[in-house]
Amino acid sequence: MPRVKQRTPELREHVLDVAIAMLAADGVTGFTTRRLAQRAQTSTPAVYELFGDKAGLLREVFFAGFRLLRGRLGAPAGSGAPLADLISVIEILREFVRDNPVLAQVMFSRPFADFDPGPAELQAGSAVRELIVARVRRCTDAGVLAGRDADIAHVLLALVQGLAAQEAAGWLGTSRASVDRRWELATGAVLRGLSRTPAGGCRT
Repeated sequence: MPRVKQRTPELREHVLDVAIAMLAADGVTGFTTRRLAQRAQTSTPAVYELFGDKAGLLREVFFAGFRLLRGRLGAPAGSGAPLADLISVIEILREFVRDNPVLAQVMFSRPFADFDPGPAELQAGSAVRELIVARVRRCTDAGVLAGRDADIAHVLLALVQGLAAQEAAGWLGTSRASVDRRWELATGAVLRGLSRTPAGGCRT
């Protein structure tokens, strides 16, 4: 099949899709623009023309990851059970990191020296963070959890990232039952701890 030469929006989306799939298949260390161009059946200059440089490409991967995560999280309204809604967010985050471990690395861990998120990228992450904070705030407003909303959101996100990374690597257990049990143990312990009013606790 001849290589596509037109620098079109369709080619741009195609290259971005291939980049995300390539990261998932090969990981961070196997990701190069030359290899990406070969997989996408285009040229390396075309990739640079479409995205500026490797950092520009990774920036678009970063944005695509947060769009995907935001779509999975859905609207923040929720049901009349604040804690159940927060737990559902934890479960969605777990699935996302487990299903997209390398993409989650790009979004949360900065594995590429070529790409350092700037204000626009941090704003994309902030939109997801604010949705999680909103779910936490419903719990603190209802008296289900106690503490600073932003602090709780950061703790829960860090917990999910750590557990999901362990699950994706096969370190959390060898059966679905054991993995689920350890997730429930960790999240239950944290949420129970957060249900007690900390010394000097307040919300910001």
